[in-house]
Amino acid sequence: MTLHDKYLILSDMSVIRSAGLRGFRATVAELGGNAEEFATACGLPIAALDADDLLVPDQAVAAVLELAAQRLDCPDLGLRIARRQDLDMLGPLALAIRNSPTLADVVECSSRYLFLHARSLSLILEPDPYGDRGVMALRYGVPPGDPTPIQGTDLGLAFVHRTIQRLVEDRYGLRSVELPYRPQAPLHTYEELFGAPVRIDRPAAVLRVPNSLATRPLSGGDENLHRLAMAFLAEQSGGANASLVPKVRAAVQQLLGTTPPEIGAVSKLLTAHPRTLQRRLAAEGTSFAAILDHVRRDAARRYLTTTDMPMSQVASLIGLSEQATLTRSCRRWWATTPTAIRRDGAPGRP
Repeated sequence: MTLHDKYLILSDMSVIRSAGLRGFRATVAELGGNAEEFATACGLPIAALDADDLLVPDQAVAAVLELAAQRLDCPDLGLRIARRQDLDMLGPLALAIRNSPTLADVVECSSRYLFLHARSLSLILEPDPYGDRGVMALRYGVPPGDPTPIQGTDLGLAFVHRTIQRLVEDRYGLRSVELPYRPQAPLHTYEELFGAPVRIDRPAAVLRVPNSLATRPLSGGDENLHRLAMAFLAEQSGGANASLVPKVRAAVQQLLGTTPPEIGAVSKLLTAHPRTLQRRLAAEGTSFAAILDHVRRDAARRYLTTTDMPMSQVASLIGLSEQATLTRSCRRWWATTPTAIRRDGAPGRP
């Protein structure tokens, strides 16, 4: 059995967004290798090396990291790639994380929605494995019983560490790093990156951090954006293979009245390029403009028939620049004016 075959034995199919491979091509090139050859050998589409929103088997991603590390004689490959990655690779989850009020909220939303980025990965807050009441454990990795990919775990654990550093903007008091294997890279390589002692052959991959870190306020967050991102993640979690239309509609509904509901903003929430979004919607027989128009129409109907707020405010809440635009839209939707709709009730849906 070859090295990459070991990681391609699937009990059931689990996928990861190709964003998890950010930095792989550049790191491999820096080491004198060919990333496309490694991808082909492990059954990964070449496009996954440069795109963020492809869904690829997570075992294939683990395999390509292991294969490249072996062929390039680079046992710290995962740690090197982690230095090139940033929080944006998590798409809408990144928005929720950046705007979380505390690290505990970061862990909570990550543990709940990390599966949207990688089905088999988890990040869980647990009591300290050594019983220290002043310490808590951030456990990262694959489900118990699954093979633990060394390079993939190195990459993920280093990514979590660097993300915490960015969020708290200084050294956060990391007590130790626990690894569930004996790495081939020297331990000082890990200790230089993490700035803490590293212990090997432990039950799970863990970062041991101070309890006080959980309630430490994070600077620069926006509570409204956090709420919007969490609401959107809840909508999106219905299934990766479902129709895109409900997801786009949910994203527009969350943005309406708070952020301009432009395709760029929706694409960012959905972690898809705007052209990809339009192409997939066209395949479902609709367009972003049509969905936005329907969401605005339904919101306008609700505001006009259930509230007495000024027309200018209604226009603003549905993302229109002025009251005159609301009037023109109502004439197009229902062949009447906003005032008449408020007085008589909106006609049925077209």
